[in-house]
Amino acid sequence: MTELVYWLDMAGVIIFALSGVILACRSQMDPFGMLVLAAVTGIGGGTLRDLVLGIRPVFWVVDPTYLWVILATVGVSIIGFHYIHRLSRIFLPVADAFGLALFTVIGAHKALQLDAPGAVAVLMGLLTGVAGGMLRDVLARRVPMVLRQEVYATASIAGGITYVVLFALEAPWVLTISLALLVTLGLRLAAIHWHLSLPVFAWVEIASPAPAVDDMGRGETSPPSVRTKAKVRMIRQKRGRSGSEDRQDEA
Repeated sequence: MTELVYWLDMAGVIIFALSGVILACRSQMDPFGMLVLAAVTGIGGGTLRDLVLGIRPVFWVVDPTYLWVILATVGVSIIGFHYIHRLSRIFLPVADAFGLALFTVIGAHKALQLDAPGAVAVLMGLLTGVAGGMLRDVLARRVPMVLRQEVYATASIAGGITYVVLFALEAPWVLTISLALLVTLGLRLAAIHWHLSLPVFAWVEIASPAPAVDDMGRGETSPPSVRTKAKVRMIRQKRGRSGSEDRQDEA
């Protein structure tokens, strides 16, 4: 199982690094910018996870293979830049979804191996899955996916809970990893395909007619006035078929 988790972790680094390269290409960055975005996306979340869990040194210092994999990913991407530049805009969120699923499982697994409580393991899975993408988007001057209305962090939390519950039930490790991956990936891909988003809370102005009275207070003598009241309501914003992310990329 340890070897499988290691290769899953490596696959997640490659996928997230590739998503960083794609975003760097769309942001018209130079090769160094591509390397920076690939690195922070690929190992940023795991680095923060290890720091929070008190693991010293962090994983990529112990095993520099992660750095070489990121460097190789960027090198191959530069050689095949023409093909990467022509990838569909849907490729980035899909690749990000696969990376999110892999890193969620890796983060939860590593926390449980250190005898962390289940709630902490779920949070470590979330941190591992979303922190790298947040750093990538911030450096590229985009609103991070996790801060939008899209189902993103929710998918990671659901996958982390699935892994923790199955681990506590001592389910077969292949089943535990597979179901946690499928839950996270399925929710995220469904959100991308059907443009699912969480409702938001916002201040809305509600108009209500107020009866007008004459100077003697004897009832209504003129058309009623309108007064507004501010209330907090849960709303869902409508999104176009192309999605808000595509519109932002094209801006």
